[in-house]
Amino acid sequence: MTTAVPTAFDPPAPQPVTASAAARRPAWERPALAALLCCTALLLLWDLGASGYANSFYSAAVQAGSESWKAFFFGSSDAGNSITVDKPPAALWPMMLSVRLFGLGAWQILVPQALMGVATTGVLYAAVRRQFGPAAGLLSGAAFALTPVAALMFRFNNPDALLTLLMTVTVYCLLRALDGAHTRWLVWAGVAVGFAFLTKTLQAFVILPPLALLYAVCAPTRLRRRLGQLLLAGLAMVAAGGWWVAVVELWPADSRPYIGGSQNNSFLELTLGYNGLGRINGNETGSVGGGGRPGGGGGGGWGETGIDRLFSANIGGQIAWLLPAALVLLAAGLVVTWRARRATDSLEGMARAAFLAWGGALLITGLVFSYMQGIFHEYYTVALAPFVAALIGMGTAVLWEERGSLAASLTLAGTVVLTAVWSYVLLGRAPGYLPWLRWAVLPAGVLAAAGLLLGSRLGSRLGSRSGAGRAVLPAVAALGLAAALAGPFAYCLTTVGTGHTGSIVTAGPAVAGGRGGPGGAMRFGAGGELPQSGAGGPGAAPQGRTGQALPNGQGGGPGLPGAPGGGPADGGARSGGPGQQGQAGQQGQAGQQGQAGQGFERFGGGQGGPGGLLGGTRVGAEATAALRADAGRYTWVAAGTGSQNAASYQLASGEPVMAIGGFNGSDPSPTLEKFQAYVKAGKIHYFIGQSGGADAGQAGRAGEDGGGMRQGAGGPGGGTSSAIETWVKENFTARTVGAATFYDLTAPKA
Repeated sequence: MTTAVPTAFDPPAPQPVTASAAARRPAWERPALAALLCCTALLLLWDLGASGYANSFYSAAVQAGSESWKAFFFGSSDAGNSITVDKPPAALWPMMLSVRLFGLGAWQILVPQALMGVATTGVLYAAVRRQFGPAAGLLSGAAFALTPVAALMFRFNNPDALLTLLMTVTVYCLLRALDGAHTRWLVWAGVAVGFAFLTKTLQAFVILPPLALLYAVCAPTRLRRRLGQLLLAGLAMVAAGGWWVAVVELWPADSRPYIGGSQNNSFLELTLGYNGLGRINGNETGSVGGGGRPGGGGGGGWGETGIDRLFSANIGGQIAWLLPAALVLLAAGLVVTWRARRATDSLEGMARAAFLAWGGALLITGLVFSYMQGIFHEYYTVALAPFVAALIGMGTAVLWEERGSLAASLTLAGTVVLTAVWSYVLLGRAPGYLPWLRWAVLPAGVLAAAGLLLGSRLGSRLGSRSGAGRAVLPAVAALGLAAALAGPFAYCLTTVGTGHTGSIVTAGPAVAGGRGGPGGAMRFGAGGELPQSGAGGPGAAPQGRTGQALPNGQGGGPGLPGAPGGGPADGGARSGGPGQQGQAGQQGQAGQQGQAGQGFERFGGGQGGPGGLLGGTRVGAEATAALRADAGRYTWVAAGTGSQNAASYQLASGEPVMAIGGFNGSDPSPTLEKFQAYVKAGKIHYFIGQSGGADAGQAGRAGEDGGGMRQGAGGPGGGTSSAIETWVKENFTARTVGAATFYDLTAPKA
């Protein structure tokens, strides 16, 4: 490496962290790290209760697990243990424990997720700092914390928060193992992957090929020992992730809950099918719209596939702000460290291994996301955030150290310009969103790049005899960072200032040709409960509307693939809030409540009102009182088709509600015969029926019950849910409770 003019901002020479090295930490490092972690915590905890129960599908399972240890172990949707969520339960366990300790509420559910975000920032800092110094670690941590999709998902209760933390821990442990061929650290990496499997099944294994290959080739020990260490790590992974699977598969099926998302009550089937290979090839039995087009072109209802998918209108603003820069810096870092020995027993060798580890994880995960044809949501990209952030910190540190070289200074300056131009493009995709900002970041980036070139050349020519480089470089570096991070920072502020509920959520404002935006978000009470009719607040949609009107029919919320409105990403409410879940379909007019099935019709879903497949319904006081009456006499106070709506009634009443057919209403659980046996035994009080067309619209305008609960009518298991509903209607009398239709299963027709 060439010799550069040192400045106060230079990282120390790469070296393993030892006790003596820790004693030589710069005085500013600990306060800076504390400031980074505190600011990350502030960002993730700010107004956290605005999202209420967030994804009610998982919140209901958390509530169930806080009351029943059996539901805790299996991840059941209700304390009666009728069916599990369609994921393993590891991500639910921290939230369940929090609710057990502190009671049910929005903060109790979401604070563990926010703390995982702070922990991920800390682990990322520690991983980057070891080889590249504290400045690089701080930059990586800040880049991660200011990634919009990270600000979204670490304030939400989906499994992706824990998965992202565990994948970051995995790379950290691998790098520690490489630095001296330590078996212990490699085993810990396997344990982290095992628990990641219990969080989101096969997605945990995506990063394994490049990491395992890296260790097998580069660990500084003989080949036989390397392979033996990898075998031990694999066994640790199987033990950490397989114990729960073994218990579930060996447990008698008739005494445990049905495995949600499967068609044969098998977790292995769920892992390899709906949650596994089905996500790749689109063959997802029980899905709601995955699958590629005939001939393999694209991702069906989940957007176009291809190498540019992560830069598209609906995904770019979530994760891609620094993605081009990360790819450039990955290439640059590998070039700078390429001449290092293959083994990681040298400082340059460890630096190269770090680039290969984080870069390999980024590339393989990015390619899977780009070409998977099954269900794909924008928020999945949070898994990329630590990989991108690590490369930003590492690559910047390497090029900064090499800035005396013309090639390095040109690359660094070009990366700043590229990031500024890309931020300009991304900000332009959100019509009317801070229009001044895009015109600020572009010249700031160009000016910073010019300053970097000028300062580097001055320092190279004049050396340490002149203070010109010292005076210019810190200022232009700060300007370049501001230009690069201003866009994602603004998106993060918009994200944390808006409540997010339902199953499909996005960060930032609405974008042309994509999804997102604050329209449709609902404000919640302190305990996480849905507001009553007419309730609102900052970010709440006005009565009768949820989507933010945009040009050419673009929706203001996350919408649904194929929804009326002109394009596959047109949408309605982000949150399943108090309005129609789709657009009216012409020129961006906000969808009116009461129009039957606009948003969910494609999935055979709920009609009008706020209820439906991907978002819950609003439960009124009369329905809540009816469910709570004599609740202790029943295993389930009610049953209804689909998990989201069942979850809404369960969270409102605090009592178990059976979700017939699971999340999509398409799982064959329970069978008609089993449901009839439950009714005969007096275990279920009510069946919550479907409100049709105009009735649902009336309920939507009332702001209470009435969300459709027929998602599964046409699904693979829909025959089961349809047969149950038909049998109930033939044998029991419907009555209106508030705006909902209840069937009293204890009072059959004469």
